[in-house]
Amino acid sequence: MVSREHEGASLHEKLQLLRSITNSHALDQTSIIVDASKYIEELKEKVERLNQGITSAQSSSNQDPLPRVVVEKLEKGFVVKVYSAKSCRGLLVSILEAFDGMSLNVLEARVSCADYFQLEAVGAQSEEAVESIDAQVVREAVLQAIKHGMADSDQD
Repeated sequence: MVSREHEGASLHEKLQLLRSITNSHALDQTSIIVDASKYIEELKEKVERLNQGITSAQSSSNQDPLPRVVVEKLEKGFVVKVYSAKSCRGLLVSILEAFDGMSLNVLEARVSCADYFQLEAVGAQSEEAVESIDAQVVREAVLQAIKHGMADSDQD
């Protein structure tokens, strides 16, 4: 008889724990179990949505992500930093042509074109430049040059 009372108390304790974990306001055993079942289904749906989000994030990161371009204004020029996970033929040439189109002279540059593309260049506007350009204009021009360079590479 003591064991039945002990089992009953243990079951009641476990039901109260289940009730608190599932945020149930039910008082009887059946309702607590029904609420717990609904809670488990909601958790399954959340896990499924999270898995779908992870899958879509992985598939979009496996596509060619846009390169990262950072342009910093200096007293008399710019520092341009470009990083792309994908290196392609002609990318450096496209960027240098964009510099030329903006009348930026490359004073110093470091480039890596192995498995990825990385460029850090210091450029200054040439003396012949009519008007001053800002960092955002340089960034947009470099991004356009990259898109152009990658498109030309895809056609080869």
